Amino acid sequence: MNFFFGTSLRCPHISLFKKIIFVIVLLAIISSLSRADDQLRKKIGQMVILGFNGTTLDDSLRVDLAQRNLGGVILLGGNCTSPLQLQELTASIRSAAMTPPFIAIDQEGGKVARLNKSNGFASTYTAYKLGSVFQSLDSTAAQAALMASWLKASGINVNFAPVADVDVNPSSPAIGAYDRSFSPIPAVVAEHAERFIDEFHAQHIITTLKHFPGHGSAATDSHFNLPDITTTWADSELVPYRDLLAAHKVDLVMVGHLFNAKIDSLYPSSLSYNTITGLLRDSLGYNGAVITDDLYNMEAITANFDFSTTVQHAINGGNDMLLYILNIDQVSHASLCEKIIDTVEAMVNSGVIAESRIDDAYNHIQQLKNAYLPMEVAVQHNGVIPSDITLSNYPNPFNPMTQLRFEIPVSGFVTLKVFDLLGRHIATLVSENVKAGQYDIPWNAAAYPSGVYFCVLQSGNQMRTAKLMLVK
Repeated sequence: MNFFFGTSLRCPHISLFKKIIFVIVLLAIISSLSRADDQLRKKIGQMVILGFNGTTLDDSLRVDLAQRNLGGVILLGGNCTSPLQLQELTASIRSAAMTPPFIAIDQEGGKVARLNKSNGFASTYTAYKLGSVFQSLDSTAAQAALMASWLKASGINVNFAPVADVDVNPSSPAIGAYDRSFSPIPAVVAEHAERFIDEFHAQHIITTLKHFPGHGSAATDSHFNLPDITTTWADSELVPYRDLLAAHKVDLVMVGHLFNAKIDSLYPSSLSYNTITGLLRDSLGYNGAVITDDLYNMEAITANFDFSTTVQHAINGGNDMLLYILNIDQVSHASLCEKIIDTVEAMVNSGVIAESRIDDAYNHIQQLKNAYLPMEVAVQHNGVIPSDITLSNYPNPFNPMTQLRFEIPVSGFVTLKVFDLLGRHIATLVSENVKAGQYDIPWNAAAYPSGVYFCVLQSGNQMRTAKLMLVK
């Protein structure tokens, strides 16, 4: 800066007009760089899922959601005391968020069920009871439908379930001992997991296969040490993933903290490029979102890798989201979200993490959110009741944001969905009861290629369609 202003701007041969133009251009470049940095930080924020202590939204997490673009929140048992309290909590999370957030919970059933009899819901069966004792797909579906209705009513949109682990070792302290696996037979695990998923999809709730590449043979618990499955793991433990991918039932995959020297001799699966990118993405052909298991309270990770190393290898390995069950850093006692964003931004700027890896992760996240998370219809304009149903968008063509405006003359259930040129459903923007009036809903198409898309509005038996042109 001293070179430019100390030399160039004092040069008598440069006119005042040229100096002004030079300053304007320089300021524009600085502003552009600042905007780029801000966009990078917002993308990184979407890659973080945090938990917290308490039954109401704390101030630090509120700031993370509102200002740091935190991607989502995981709710644990201590966050849930009653159905009404839970509804109020999730509403406050959604209200605070800059971008519609994932609100996740572990609701497997049985011994791992955050919603249960103690907080106003009901007791449920374990996966093993359903798959190996009852051996009833209908029972699995019925229980899944019940739990899905609880999540839907509570405002939760992600279930970190079903467990796709095969019950290789019934004494495995994290899986078999808790009856978390449906069966020792891989195909049975896949069948029950699919019925489980179908019921949650019917309630428009994201499901998660875990713990890739398979925790069922582990003789130790990753909460306390790093399980070595090198000699116990078998390729058959991938059968549930292969079958469910073939059936197009996989929304999200959670990677476990498991060491398998035959796949990666240096890093556990959650930090392993060979496991996530090589096995899950390249070999199995999965192209969706991937999340780590908890990185905060698992000694499999915390006892073996420092914070920066964990973050670096988790992202470079192919994870799109980093999961931490608390939101306050143990060292600084400040925002963990901010620490993660600062760390990843510095790694991108230094070339340790490629910015394209952040873009890939962000795109996977936004594709999942666009498909499952409806934008809340919060703004009703001018109070005038329209005489007809209408749908339009502006700008059109657009890149990458457009504003969809719809009007409905009668209150009722409304859906607003986006389809690509082949008729494939790619996003649900509204799916709820809406009062008569005029509404504006934004759609961010950053994750999608240039082309023609169609937005379909349905209210009662009336339908309107708008043609959208995305030009990048």
